[in-house]
Parts: sequence; C-alpha cells; structure tokens
Amino acid sequence: MKKLFVLLLLGTFVFLAFGTETLVVSSRLWTPPTEKEFVINNIFKPFEEANNCKINFQTMSDQDLLDQAKVQQETGNVTTDVIIAYASRMPEWVDNGYVMDLTPYVSKWTDRHFSKGYDSMTVFNGKRYFLPVGADVYLFIANKKALQYKPDNVDIENLTWEQLANWANLIAQGEGEGKFAVTGVPMKSLIYQIGAIALSYGSEWPNLDNPGAMAAWYLLYKMRNAFSPAIKTYDDVRPPMKRGETWMTVAHCARVGEIYESNPTNFVIAPAPKGPAGRGSVAGTSGFAIMKGTKHFDLALKFLEYMTRPDVMVKLSKGTGGFIPPEDEAIKYLGSSPSDKVVKAAIEVMQNGVLSYIAPIWKDWGQVKLVYDNLFAKMILQDKKFEPELMEAAQFKIDVLRK
Repeated sequence: MKKLFVLLLLGTFVFLAFGTETLVVSSRLWTPPTEKEFVINNIFKPFEEANNCKINFQTMSDQDLLDQAKVQQETGNVTTDVIIAYASRMPEWVDNGYVMDLTPYVSKWTDRHFSKGYDSMTVFNGKRYFLPVGADVYLFIANKKALQYKPDNVDIENLTWEQLANWANLIAQGEGEGKFAVTGVPMKSLIYQIGAIALSYGSEWPNLDNPGAMAAWYLLYKMRNAFSPAIKTYDDVRPPMKRGETWMTVAHCARVGEIYESNPTNFVIAPAPKGPAGRGSVAGTSGFAIMKGTKHFDLALKFLEYMTRPDVMVKLSKGTGGFIPPEDEAIKYLGSSPSDKVVKAAIEVMQNGVLSYIAPIWKDWGQVKLVYDNLFAKMILQDKKFEPELMEAAQFKIDVLRK
C-alpha cells in the first residue's frame, strides 16, 4: 500500500512537471531590457499563473522572425506559437501563409475595438491576421533647464518647428554649445526624427524631391548650431537626455516616456511640434499573430485574448514607456500619472497628427535610413550649408531602393 501511495505521489509530480504547457512567443517588440523585464514580470506572469503554463519569450529582428518562420514552415516543425511583427513586414507573413486568419475568433471579443487607423496595416482582404499592439508616434521632451531660454510667446503644447528651432538656437548661444539631441550614429532613428519635421511641412516622406522636404531640411540647416557637438556618438537619445548633456529632443514616444519617467520633475513633454501642414509624425504599430501549424492554438488564442484586453493594453503601454494602446476602450483607463501623460500626448499626435508609415515598398529600409544619415552628416554637420543639389542626389539613391 505504501509503495502504491509513493507511486501515485510520484505520478502526480510527473504530471505537474510535464503537464505545464509552454507557449513560445517571438517578438520584435520590447527588446530593451527594461521593457522586457516589465513585460515578463508584470504582464506574462499573471497569465502563466492563471493558465498553469509557461511563456518562452524571445526577441529578435523582423527579418530573423521571418527567416525562422520559413524554416519551421518548410520543415513542418513549427515550434513558435505567437509572433509579434512590425506593420511594414506584415504583408510578407500573410502572403507566405505563415499566420492564421483570426477573424472568426476576434469578432466574438465585443468588449474591445481596435483603432480603425491600423486596419490598413493589420487586416488583409477583409480578414484580420494581426492584432495591433505597441503603436507609436513621436513626442517632444525638454529638460526644464531649457525653459530659461524659452521665448514668452511659445506655448509648449502648441509648439511650432520654427519656434523650436529659434528656442534651440537661443540655448546654443546662451550655453556656448548646442543642446538638441538626434541620433548621429548611422542606421538609428534620425530618419524618423527628420520625418516628423518633413511631414509637418507637407512632405511626401521619405522622398526628398518635394517642397515639404526642402522646407524641413532648410529648418535643419537653420538649426545647424543647435545640435549637441557629441551627436555623432548617440545611437539613442535617452542616455544624453537623462544625463542632462542634451536638453531637447523629438523622439519615439516610448523613449520619451522612459526619459520622462526617470525623473518627471526634471522634464516637460508635449506632442511633436507643428508646421504649416499640421503636427507631423512617423507612426507605426506592431501586431500579434498566431503561427500556422502551432501545436498550442487554444492557449495561443487565450494569450491573445488576454493581451488585448483594454486594461492589460493600458498596463502594457504604460509599463513599456509610452507605446499607444491601439484600442478605443483603452483610453478610458488613463489617469494623470507621468506614464498616463506620455500616452495621452501620444494619442493627441495619433488622433490629430499628419502621419506616415514605412510602406512595404523598399528593398532595404536600412539603406534608405543611411541616405538620410549621410545627407545630414554632410550638409548639416560638415558643410553647414543648405545644398539642394545634395538632396537631389540623395533622392536618386532613394529611388533605386524601391522594389
């Protein structure tokens, strides 16, 4: 009898050990360690406990995600259950048949409505393959040290690019060096930071052969002395802004959120500045999808239902620094905390801004970014002259990068 009891007990342990289902989630989102830690400990953990499961979370680039999916689909050994991909790569997932049509399931979730602005990216031929998450736009942030140079007529909430350029130049004159931050290391976010200006002037971003782009780059030329002398070392604007080495930037809402929340008493934030065409910003979203061939479909669907609950979306957005919760109902859960302020400012840009996205028309988006990096380094930092002929030459380089 005693032996039987021991065997039953052992069997129970074996069942518990091997009965825990593991969901593999591969994502291009939440790669910074602080974001990853928050998502694992504060978002995934409650789901794991409620469903007696484990989530194996891994982050990688969009291209690596696609490469991995190709191998798994071709070998029939599908080990990834849920993927999170960027909007510009979603057509490849759908066209290759790597992800499932979620329309019949999602249509039953009547307590949430995904923001219509993202349907053009996540819905294909009337079928919903992706559920948007982690939408983003660009915001303005300034160290309060900058306020001593702010002209009296400037309203930060309604800041224009011309006013910002003038303000940044006054800081440079007063401090003896520029305090405006952009990423000067190639292949980072400079193209998006300039994109916010260009769209505000009516540009067909990222093209350079139009009046809006010319106006934007002329503004950059006028700001040539306003940039920090160390920007060529910046691959991210967060460290110099947190250190107080730079005082101003217009950056991705999640990065602005992290800077602001590091010490809310030191900073002011606002939507991105305006231009003649409105408040420009490059925008985008990532999206959840379930891999075709997954061996854990029911758990994967439960996971997506949980992750897209409005209260979870808000918690997720605030905890990862200010991504926009792309659901109509999520907005109701915002309060007045520092992270709420970041999300509200981002929603203002999303709802009323002049937005553009990275269209899936490029052979190599990284090379397009490099065209902007090189043009900025040559015309603004080196020559310190407004040179339309350099912009025309750069446009030729952009044109050959189209598919």
